[in-house]
Parts: sequence; structure tokens; C-alpha cells
Amino acid sequence: MIPFAFWGRVSTEDNQDPTSSRNWQLSRSRTLIEPHGGVIVAEFFDIDKSRSIPPQRRPRAGTLLDELSNPTRGFDAVVVGEPQRAFYGNQFGLTFPLFEHFDVPLWVPEIGGPIDPANEAHELIMSMFGGISKGERNRIKLRVRTSMAALAQMEGRYLGGRPPYGYRLVDAGPHPNPAKAADGKRLRRLEPDPLTGPVVQRIFAEFLGGRGLLAIAERLTRDGILCPSAYDRARNRHRSGIAWSKAAVRAILLNPRYTGRQVWNRQRKDEVLIDVNDVALGHMTKLRWNDSDNWIWSQQAAHEALVEEETFAQVQALLSAPGSAKEGRKPRRTPRPYIFRGLLFCGICERRMQGSWNNDKPHYRCIFPREYAQVNHLDIHARSTSERNSSSSPWTRGWPRPSIPSTFRTPSGRWPTPSSPTTTAWPKPNPSVRSWPSVSAS
Repeated sequence: MIPFAFWGRVSTEDNQDPTSSRNWQLSRSRTLIEPHGGVIVAEFFDIDKSRSIPPQRRPRAGTLLDELSNPTRGFDAVVVGEPQRAFYGNQFGLTFPLFEHFDVPLWVPEIGGPIDPANEAHELIMSMFGGISKGERNRIKLRVRTSMAALAQMEGRYLGGRPPYGYRLVDAGPHPNPAKAADGKRLRRLEPDPLTGPVVQRIFAEFLGGRGLLAIAERLTRDGILCPSAYDRARNRHRSGIAWSKAAVRAILLNPRYTGRQVWNRQRKDEVLIDVNDVALGHMTKLRWNDSDNWIWSQQAAHEALVEEETFAQVQALLSAPGSAKEGRKPRRTPRPYIFRGLLFCGICERRMQGSWNNDKPHYRCIFPREYAQVNHLDIHARSTSERNSSSSPWTRGWPRPSIPSTFRTPSGRWPTPSSPTTTAWPKPNPSVRSWPSVSAS
């Protein structure tokens, strides 16, 4: 008897049920190995992981590769149900040397048995399947995007995602696809929200009346109107919801769906290399804004409008005027080193802190006072201070000084060094001091 480990994968892009996909991959694997006395004793099956992610970065596949070096791993060979499920592009050439090094045979149905490292035909076939997998994924993406563009343009169909602030989702009848209708899926459409719809109209009116973004945010907060993240807490648990921000007001003013048209392709997903010096790490997905020329507009009105198209056009002209920030502005690159870039979060608003270079040293500050309405209970302004040494006195006068681990939290909830394993709550500010803490990384 030869103990085998089963290696499989399914992703949402395959449009397959994970259970049925696992079953047929497992069936193919057993059909291949059982005539040779093989039996599967371990499974490494990834769910909702794209084939473009290298095996080393898939949770279960990564565990399998780590187990290859374990002499007590419990299996002597590995079998895959389909090579396209395991390898994509050049991933086979980057992964198979591990199997060869630890002398673990890799069985593939299309080969009819284990891959022979000395057989050029085997390597050629596996490389071909990697190319087929990449081409198949690209074809799926093209078909899906083309279909969604046609549905948005021709039918004005709502294509998913959270409804814009000011609208709510209502039922629009059974799904036209018989298979999806049989599963109980139904169409949805946008309908003005009686509570937030008038707020959107007020924002457009006040902006055209001459008020700035922060002034509008302050007035809305002062009037007790919940900001989008506070109004819809189910979708915004990661937000504090403490006040309206300039970004929230701007996002509403820039959203063309308030004109009653369905608009698609405002954003795109770009795959960029994680490390240009190590392409084996693969890509990461970044969400980026498309130019307005690439947006897909519905030919007819798809839902009730909250603002007239002329009003929306006037607002866009004001926002794009010289001196105003423009949508899609590229971030400014800096050659200065910020070793804690993207790791520090404010202990009050829980947002990512911004790097700032002062007196030839890196500092990190919270931009909450500059971006959010200042009429809430914090009552602060954007004066920041810094100290020469963060370990001695990194706090603005009037704030109790906690230990360094309780200053900020990282995404894991810990200070990014092994010597600081815990995190405590940020101290409450002294109401008599109208300031905000800043810390130097020196």
C-alpha cells in the first residue's frame, strides 16, 4: 500500500460548488492510484483561492509543501485531480523542484502516473497545462466582464455590491436565468431610502451653494445625521462611524448613480507583483479607479434619480476646477524610509496613520482632525507635536503616557516586535487639551 496525499483546489471564479468539485477531483485521483495500491491518507484542498495565487501562498497547498520536508509526514506521494487546479502559468517549474528534492513523487492523471523529472515530455506537458490554466482564467474573466458590461448598458441591471448611500435594495422579480431562479435567486434594484435620500439631495444643494466638503461634513454631524458607516453598521464594522468625513461627502458627490443611471466599471482590479525582485511570490490585487471615459452607463434610467443630470454635471465641473482635489490622484512617492508604513493604526479612530518627515526623522500622525467633522465629542484640532525619542516622551502635553505597546496597534493587534506581546486601550484624552498625539519612529 502506498499512502498518498490528495492536492486539490476550487475558487469562486470556477463557478463550481466546492463539495462537488472536491468529489470529482478526489474521484479522478483515486481512479489513478488505486490500481497501483495507492490510498489517500491526507487531503490538502483549498477553497476560494484563485489559481493565480502561487501554491506557496495558498493555505492548504502551502501546508502540503511544508510537509514535504517532514520525515514523519505520513504520506509517500502526492496526487492531483487535475493539473490546472494545482498549477497556473509557470508555477509548475517553480514548485516541482521541491518534490524532486525531497524525493516525493507527484502523480497526475494526464501523465498516467508519477511525473518523471528526467522525462522532457512530462515537463513539456505540465508546462502546457500551466499555460492552458492561465488562458482559461483569462477567457473566464473576459466573458464575465463582457456579460456584465452588456447587462449594465442594455438592461440597466443592478450587478451587486452595497447600495449607494441614499438608496436601498428592493426585490425586482425572479432571476431570468432558469437555473439561478430554481435556486431561489432574484433580481434586485435600487430604490430611494426615505431617510438618507434627502441627505444626498441636501449635500448636492449645499455644495452648489458654495459650502466646502468639510463644512458640509460638520453641518451634517452637528445636525445628528448618521454618516454612511454609522447608518449601515452591518457593512462597516471596521469603521468608527463617529462623524462625517470629507471623503464620504466627496464620494457621494462623485457617484453618478444618483442621476438614476446604472454605472458600471468605475473601478478595476489590477494584479501587480508583490516583489519585483522575487516574481515567484506572485501577484496581489489592487483596486484602482478607471477614467470616466471607461465607465459603462445604462442607456435608460434604471432607478429613480435623486439629483438631475444637469446638477450632477455642475458638481463635477466644480470638483474638477483648478485647486480642487481630483478623483484618482496618484499618491506621491517618496524615497524616505518609513519602516512602519501601513502597520500603525490610531488608537482612537482605528484608522491607518500617515507618515510625515520632520526634522530629518520619520514621524507617524493621525489625520482624523483634518479629514473629519470636528463637532463631535472629541473636539480636537490638527496641531501635532513630536519628540526626539519615542521611548521617552512621545505624547502631546495633557495626554497620559501609556507604555509603547499600547500606543498603536497593527492589523494583528500587536506592536510589530516580539518583545511587546500585548496591547491595551488608548488613554482617554484630557478635554482641556485640544491636541492630537504624534510619535516619532526614531
